[in-house]
Amino acid sequence: MAEYARYEDIDKEALQRDIEEVKAQLGAPSQEDFQHLLKLERWGRMASVSGYLLILIISLIEMTDLNMGSLGFWVLAVLSAVLIGVGNVSRWSNVAHPVLHGAYDKVEGVPYRYTKSGFGKGKRRFIDWLDWIKPEAWSYEHNIMHHYHLGEDEDPDNIEVNVDLVRTSTIPNIFKYIFVGLLAATWKLTYYAPNTLRILENKERRKKNQQEVKDLEYTPFTQNGLELWKSYVAPYLIVRFIITPLLFLPLGIQAVYTALIIVLMAEVVANLHSFLVIVPNHSAEDIYRFEDPHQSQGEFYLRQIMGSVNYNTGSDLIDFGHGWLNYQIEHHLFPNLPLSQYQKMQPIVKEICKKHQLEYRQESVFKRLWMTVELMVGKTKLLRVKGI
Repeated sequence: MAEYARYEDIDKEALQRDIEEVKAQLGAPSQEDFQHLLKLERWGRMASVSGYLLILIISLIEMTDLNMGSLGFWVLAVLSAVLIGVGNVSRWSNVAHPVLHGAYDKVEGVPYRYTKSGFGKGKRRFIDWLDWIKPEAWSYEHNIMHHYHLGEDEDPDNIEVNVDLVRTSTIPNIFKYIFVGLLAATWKLTYYAPNTLRILENKERRKKNQQEVKDLEYTPFTQNGLELWKSYVAPYLIVRFIITPLLFLPLGIQAVYTALIIVLMAEVVANLHSFLVIVPNHSAEDIYRFEDPHQSQGEFYLRQIMGSVNYNTGSDLIDFGHGWLNYQIEHHLFPNLPLSQYQKMQPIVKEICKKHQLEYRQESVFKRLWMTVELMVGKTKLLRVKGI
């Protein structure tokens, strides 16, 4: 088993020089990088359109005397739900994620809607990224609080902190696993939407020296709860689960029911898919948790490596399926790079880690998911960096 250098023994200035040299070698974002983004966007759109076309096909078959049987119906329904779910996740991870980081802001001639300032604003939210999550709230929660407080108690995505009540509970483990499953199937609504709202609200409260909101509020009978339902839940719920199924009404009421069933299934698929590729990035017994803020840029880079894990990488198709979150180490080192540049820098960063005797974690997403679940139910815990 390889031996790795201790946190306190790493030459953080030398690590900083090596890491920043990688970015210098890549050069500025180009039209080629932007065209790569547009390709991924098309793939996601094609998945969604194909899923809805399958609903149309199912509905047309149901209107005829043809009998596809219950098995045939569910095979097509599941395939439709998977395609719509993949398109949903792609819109978040392959498009909204890098664009809201400003990855293409410096590309000459890039349309305003693909910049951090223009993406998902106002009515464009319904075109660019309609989800339970408000783009500007997620941008602050993720881009600022998560990326610059990785592994700290201030990190809003610190799973060990977020599920501490479950981890330390004395209830039988079977109920803990059930909780994790239910969370994974609904987490964009039950976790991300209210959590991003709370964090954005606390940003404004700090400016006014007001007491911060500690708990998530789900009911519409509080100021935050009303905002959650009005600006986060209602737009997506109405479009996805009311308007979309009603578009099939010309084919009959049965087509509406079919569409509703499938879009509900697609929502579960999107939640499970996004949970799979997002949560294990920083959560397992070999990932580090930090008690204090970083003190230098070199230490910041070190923490991104020690607090993150990559999944298997390769072709655009493999990376598309992972939502490009399989380059999490590289992404956390330089959050505002175009997706295509992570492919180029990944082997170089891996060699730098080897040079500095740093562990470069890269494993199957499914193995990392199981390690994360074990952390969430309290069987394991994050590592602590000694001396901090």
